[in-house]
Amino acid sequence: MRFVLDPEMTPELFEELLSCWAEVTNAGGAVGFVPPVTPEDIRPTADRAFARTRAAAGPQAPDSLLVGFGDDGAPGAWLILGDNGSGLRAHWRWLLRVQVHPKHQGKGYGRALLLAADDAARSLGLEALQLTCRGGTGVDRFYASVGYQEVGRVPRSIRVTPGDDRDEIYMLKWL
Repeated sequence: MRFVLDPEMTPELFEELLSCWAEVTNAGGAVGFVPPVTPEDIRPTADRAFARTRAAAGPQAPDSLLVGFGDDGAPGAWLILGDNGSGLRAHWRWLLRVQVHPKHQGKGYGRALLLAADDAARSLGLEALQLTCRGGTGVDRFYASVGYQEVGRVPRSIRVTPGDDRDEIYMLKWL
């Protein structure tokens, strides 16, 4: 996997990322939606998310997009390094929409993506990365395996479906 920070957001790349997002969601990934979804269901959120990235809006945009391209040239993993909107917190970013295409699951691409995010953050002069994840998925153990520590938890704050409330887990990694 070849990682690129802030690649040019072509219409083709946008559609590939959108398709990946839908496929990750439909495979059970906790990336902001509940399956089943189509790319059209996600498009309004994707439009807003990508509009904040340097890849789409230029060097003055607050967020950065990190994309891992597979041997076939298609995006296989991606995330957003999201600005937190505060000068007092300019030394860290949020990791948003962290995802690996289902066809690449189990190949170590998730770990590679997070290590590439560490490198990207350091290249931006950052000192830490923070993320949230959905409780009950086990993904918090994965994040812990690459150096993230749980720093907080909000019980039952994510409602997947009526009667299925999950904790939102806050995790932090100092670089």
